[in-house]
Amino acid sequence: MTTPTQTFDWNDTAIAWGTAGSGPPIVLVHGTPFSSHVWHRVAPELTREHTLYFYDLPGYGRSTKRDGQDVSLGIQNEALAAMLAFWKLDRPKVIAHDFGGATALRAHLIDGRDYDRLLLIDPVAVRPWGSPFVQHVRRHEAAFAGVPDYIQVAIMKAYVSGAAARPLSDSELEPYIAPWTGPVGQPAFYRQIAQMDQRFTDEVEPLYGELRCPVALLWGEEDRWISPQSGQRLAAMLPDCALTLVPGSGHLMQEDRPEAIVAAALRFFAGES
Repeated sequence: MTTPTQTFDWNDTAIAWGTAGSGPPIVLVHGTPFSSHVWHRVAPELTREHTLYFYDLPGYGRSTKRDGQDVSLGIQNEALAAMLAFWKLDRPKVIAHDFGGATALRAHLIDGRDYDRLLLIDPVAVRPWGSPFVQHVRRHEAAFAGVPDYIQVAIMKAYVSGAAARPLSDSELEPYIAPWTGPVGQPAFYRQIAQMDQRFTDEVEPLYGELRCPVALLWGEEDRWISPQSGQRLAAMLPDCALTLVPGSGHLMQEDRPEAIVAAALRFFAGES
């Protein structure tokens, strides 16, 4: 249901996108190292009453991956703004996770895109962020980009598994790992890590109090990638933002507790607190 089947050409990049359901629009913005597949357990419930719009960020999933490509947070907000214009969505409801959170916040505060309501899930938004693995890869991108395939698969399994609070089976991990293997996917994985830079969240952090729409925040109580303490700090920066800690969930709430996302989205988007 959340596999992109269409493309939009933007800045020499084919952005893979799709839509499902009927009703008021909800835009889904994934994070790293994920793709629109991350919404596969959430989408079936949301499409009962809404039209979902989703896409793979440039450099991710089925979207273009190429040498020398800028896939940083510095351009992801511009890509989201372009997608919203392409879809002719003026004030959609938005659900954004991880890097998608920073992307949605930057598109709103820098590019002037307005939302009806914004639901953030464990977003990258306040420093510090970036695991020890990320920091190590940033210093040694070229060495990692050339590891043998079987090592790459093992690295990806360990990395993605660390985002979830529950064990993920090989079949559950495969769709997350597949885009990051092979001669195109493997270097693309290390490219996006090498371009992670906290200056892109530093740039908008002073503007969080200027948000022009209602915002709610979900955070996994067992998030090992970005601690719930970061969620508490972010909630204090955002205007009238309610923080909900979700038990039994790590950073990858879409796999740990998808029902918590669905319940929170339906309640919040209906105008309930």
